[in-house]
This record gives sequence, structure tokens and C-alpha cells, in this order.
Amino acid sequence: MKTTIRIGGAVVIAALLGCGGEEAASPDKAPVAQEPEDVNSITIRPELIQRITVGQPMMVDLADKLEVPSQVGVDEERLVRIGSYVTGRIIELYVMLGDSVEAGAPLARISSPELTQAQLAYLRASSRTTLAEKAAERAQHLLAADVIAIAEVERRESELEVARAELEAAKDQLRLLGVDSNAIKELVKKGHILPSVTINASRSGIVIGRNVIIGQVVQPADQRFGVADLSSVWVVGDVPEQIARDVQVGQHVEIHIPALGDVNFDGLIIFVADTVNPMTRTVMVRTMVENPQRKLKPDMLATMHITDNAHKSLVVPETAVVREANRDYVFLAQGNNRFLRVPVELGPEVADMRPVLKGLTIEQNIVVNGAFHLDNERKLAELE
Repeated sequence: MKTTIRIGGAVVIAALLGCGGEEAASPDKAPVAQEPEDVNSITIRPELIQRITVGQPMMVDLADKLEVPSQVGVDEERLVRIGSYVTGRIIELYVMLGDSVEAGAPLARISSPELTQAQLAYLRASSRTTLAEKAAERAQHLLAADVIAIAEVERRESELEVARAELEAAKDQLRLLGVDSNAIKELVKKGHILPSVTINASRSGIVIGRNVIIGQVVQPADQRFGVADLSSVWVVGDVPEQIARDVQVGQHVEIHIPALGDVNFDGLIIFVADTVNPMTRTVMVRTMVENPQRKLKPDMLATMHITDNAHKSLVVPETAVVREANRDYVFLAQGNNRFLRVPVELGPEVADMRPVLKGLTIEQNIVVNGAFHLDNERKLAELE
């Protein structure tokens, strides 16, 4: 009896489940099967179709723009480092940082015992040369009067040549110490020893460095002033080694300076390093940018946009893409005002186009314009 009851009970339970099985299972199973379609598909009203444009993905020649972190620098071919020609003490300063100077303009004045000794050496050499010239001239007169031998004349002329050579050497020494030709002429004419000499700019430009104060003792090896022509500057960046092969000297690039807003500058690549930085695995690239208004300041941060070589790519317009939960989607046109949202893998935007990496083929019909409005309709339908 117990066995019969159990079987009967099982039969009754099975019968009950059988009677309501189809109705009970339908609500549970139907949403599972139709959920992707309900979530991702939408049928729009005929009056909304005018806001939608259907087309196909396109194959185009696409050139990527490589963004390279960069920095503005001084054009080193337009930069001079200026120091003292002689060991001495700075007694006057004539310029400040940021001053504009012309070539030959005085930057500072320096006094030096070495300068005094060089002037005295020049005066002695000048005096010896004058005496040697007079001695050689008298020797010629005496030779004409048959008073001295030809050997004596030759000896005095030889002494004159040596004296002139010593004078030129003394003059060159003064020039090396910063004494100009006019001052040397005045030295010979008046015999007045200059107590100091100026340090002059060797080219026109902006004073971008001044590492000296009044009273400081300086050496010839010390670089105390920096003068640069900032009418053109360098922008230097580090390109990843994987794409360095596409960067060539003479190539034009676009330079963006965040500090200057939306203003972009055209640059010309003038150097690509032949070595790779082993720490960053990058190759240094240098560009030259014209800077007539001096908006670009050394050490400004920049972004260098380098256009890659063009290649055929399947693309969709940016207006065809909607994004949700960090995924990109496009809508497939299925006819009868019905559209299906499908996930795709896309590359970074290039000229308002998104390269298709995965999920679409060229013959598929998609919404190329109005995907945003269509996605809003889909979300409203999902809420209902």
C-alpha cells in the first residue's frame, strides 16, 4: 500500500505539473530566448525614419595620427653661450633675463690683472717694432753709403720681422681678451691702459640665461650668459620604437600646445635619432617650428601629431556609433523599419571615422547617421 501511495502521489504530482507545465514555463522560457532581441532590436514608427540614414561601411585610405608627448626647446643652432674671455671680477651688468639685445651689445664689464698685463705686453711689442723699423731704415742708408756690410742689413731686417710677429701675437691676445680694434688703436696712440673690458653679445636675440652677479670672479670656462633667437624653436618628442620607422626627416607634423588653447602649429621634422632609449623604448624626434610672434616658450609641454602612412581600412562614420558600458555598437538595418543593435570593435577616431576591427563587413546595411536618436528610442521602448 505504501508503495502504491507513493507511486500514486508521484503520478498526481506529475499530472499537476503536466497540466500547468506549458503555461508556467512560457513566462520563464520566452524572455530568456527573446531577451537579446528585446534589448537590442527596435522597430520605429514610419514618421521617425526621416531622422535615420542607412548606408554601408566604406573602404578608405586612412592615415592615422600618432600623438607624441613633446616639449618646446631652444633651437640650439640659434643659441650662444657667452662667458668671459679673461679671469676677472664683474664690475657692471647691463642686461636682465628676457632683454632683447643686438649683436655686439655689452652684457657686462669685467676688470682683470691679466688684461692689464696683456696691454703692457702689446705696448712693449709695439715699441720694439717701432725701434726695429727705424734700425732697418738706417741700415739701408748706411749700406747705400757703403758704411756697413750687407749682413748687418739682413740682421736688422730679421729683427724687424720678429718684432712685427710679436706685435701681431700681442694684438691677437688682446682680441681674445675682448679688446676691440678701436680700443687697441687708442692704446697705441695714447698709451692709456684700459682698466676693464666689456663682455659683448656675439649674436642678436633674447637673454635666456644670466648666471652672474656684480662682484663675482669669473673664469673663461664659465658660461655666464645665454642669448637665443626664438623666432624659431625646436619641439622634441619621443616616438615609440614600433612606429619610428614611419617617421622621416622632412615630414610635416602638427604641433598642439595645450597652454595656447586650440592653436596648432606646423612643424618640420629635422632629425630622427639613430638609437633607441633603452629605458623608455622610444626614439627621439626633433622638429623645427617657426615662432615669429614668440608664442612658443622653451619648456612648454606639447603634443606632436605625426601622420602615419595611408592604408586601406574599413570604416564607419562617428555618427553611426553609440557607446554603452564601455562597448561600441552600431545598428543593422533589417527592413520594415526594424533595426538591430550589434557590438563591434573599433579603432581610435581618425578624421570623424572609426576603423572597424571586428564585427562588420562592407556589404552590411547600417545606420550611418542618426544612431544616437535610434538608441534613445530603443531605451524608451525598453523602459516600457
